[in-house]
Amino acid sequence: MKKHILLGLFFLTIIEVYSQNINQKGNSIIERFLPPEGYERVAVEEKSFGNYLRTFPLKKYGSPVLLYNGNEKRNKVYISVFDFPLLKTDLIQCADAVIKLQAEYLYKYGKYSEITFHITNGMIVPFERFLNGEQLIVSGNNVTWKSGYKKEAVRDSFDDYLKFIYSYAGTYSLSKEAKRKSIGNITPGDFFIYGGSPGHVVLVLDVAINKKTGRKIMLLGQSYMPSQEFHILKSYENINPWYFVENEVLKTPEWTFEKGSLMEF
Repeated sequence: MKKHILLGLFFLTIIEVYSQNINQKGNSIIERFLPPEGYERVAVEEKSFGNYLRTFPLKKYGSPVLLYNGNEKRNKVYISVFDFPLLKTDLIQCADAVIKLQAEYLYKYGKYSEITFHITNGMIVPFERFLNGEQLIVSGNNVTWKSGYKKEAVRDSFDDYLKFIYSYAGTYSLSKEAKRKSIGNITPGDFFIYGGSPGHVVLVLDVAINKKTGRKIMLLGQSYMPSQEFHILKSYENINPWYFVENEVLKTPEWTFEKGSLMEF
């Protein structure tokens, strides 16, 4: 009985410590999730992808993750949800969500020439060709450019481009175009990926470091199957919701990534 009481007090203490590091009224990662004692966020540039993720709007604390059809995600593996609109079709899954965030970041800063992704057959698809009134015609395994379409407003053209990418890209194509990265150089905006069918990817949303020990921790986010809102993952074995950065197998609630799975755009 005494053991059970002590164990209960231990977990209550842990929950209390965790809650002290969460500002439920915060509207972004940088406002809501404070690094644990002894840690501080690694520096990123103001207009970097990492800072874009840290400051991305979050839904109200406690909001459920919704699927594309309006149903709630059953597996409660998340601690917060990005204010991340979905299409009403099953298109924005794990890799698509990471692609969308990267593309939206580049779009925000007018870096249209850098918005370019491969599709699964290896073909590279630049956004600027959509912007110039070109479209891709898919016939079986053949994909060809066709010009002469009426030029749309920039945002409309961008949305059409993303819908095409969602339909024909995935973890396989993303893993082939990304660059492998050393875990020691991890930064917000990197991602752990297994390119396959099925495959999966989780995005590194934030990184903090203990200046005394040099140990790093990270926040991870994902979408999943079927299409669902992008969410910040809980950590069941580390300093919830932070994960320790280790050069080992990474276990997340819905996928395990092998050593060497870290990549960057």
